[in-house]
Amino acid sequence: MRVGVHINRFDHPGGGPALGAELAAAGAAAEAAGVSWLSVMDHYFQMEFNGGAEAPMLEAYTTLGYLAGHTSTVRIGALVSGVTYRHPGLLAKIATSLDVLSGGRATLGVGAAWYDREHLGLGVPFPPLAERFERLEETLRICLRMWDPEANGPFEGKHYRLAETLCVPAPVSSPHPEIMIGGGGEKKTLRLVARYGDACNLFATSTAEVTHKLDVLRGHCETEGRDYDEIRKTVVHTGEDGLDAFTRDMAGYTGLGIDTVILAPRTGEPAAFIERFAAPAVQRLAELV
Repeated sequence: MRVGVHINRFDHPGGGPALGAELAAAGAAAEAAGVSWLSVMDHYFQMEFNGGAEAPMLEAYTTLGYLAGHTSTVRIGALVSGVTYRHPGLLAKIATSLDVLSGGRATLGVGAAWYDREHLGLGVPFPPLAERFERLEETLRICLRMWDPEANGPFEGKHYRLAETLCVPAPVSSPHPEIMIGGGGEKKTLRLVARYGDACNLFATSTAEVTHKLDVLRGHCETEGRDYDEIRKTVVHTGEDGLDAFTRDMAGYTGLGIDTVILAPRTGEPAAFIERFAAPAVQRLAELV
C-alpha cells in the first residue's frame, strides 16, 4: 500500500507570501519520503471545517502546475474537481496541459460537486443533484473524446455541445490521463467509476464500509463488462492519532486491494507534516503484509 498526501489547507503562518516556498518544500519532502501522490482540493472557498470561506484557498490547477514544476516523480491531481466548476472541454484541456508539462503525471479527479456556498458566492450555477450527475457523465464522455485523436468531431449531449473536440498537444500519458472519480454513492457514482474510471476514491471510514463499497463497485463492473482489477482503489484517511494507531488501522485495509491511502494534514505547513508523519508512514505500510 502506497501513501499519498492531500494538501487541503493554505493557512500558513507566513500568509500568502509564504505559500509558494511551502508548496515547493512539500513537493521536495514528498519525493524524498517516497510519497506517491500529491493532491489539492478544488474549491473556490475554503471548507467550513477548515475555517470557512474567509480562510485561504488557492485555485487548484494553478497550484498543481506549480507543484508539477517543483517535483519530478510524484503523481498529481485534484481531489476532486466539481463538474460545475469548468466547462468540460476546458477541463480536458487544462488536465492535458498539466499532463504534458508534468511528463505524464496528471490524474483528472472529478466528482458531482456539492458545496453550494461557493457557487452562490461567486455566481456559478449550481443545478440540482440529478442534473449534476448527468453533467458529470457527459463530462467524462467529453474528456475521453478530447483524448481520442480519431474523434475530433462534434459532441452533442443534453447539457453540452461541442463543435470540435480538438485537444493538441495530446496527453503524454497513454492512452490518456488517469480518471479518478471521487465519492462512494452506490447507485450513480460507483456506476460511473465502473463505466469510465481508472481510479476511485473513498473515505477510510471503516474496513466494513469500504468492503461494502468495493463490493458494490464490483457488481457495477460485472454489469458494465469491466475488469474490476483494472480500477485503482484509493482511500482518504483523515485521522492523525499517531503512527501506531494509523498502522493498526491500515492493516485492516491490506486485504481489500487498496492501492494508496491519502493522508490529509490538518495544518497549513504540509512539508513538516510529510517529514513528521507521512515519511514514517511510508515505511510502516511497506512492512505490512
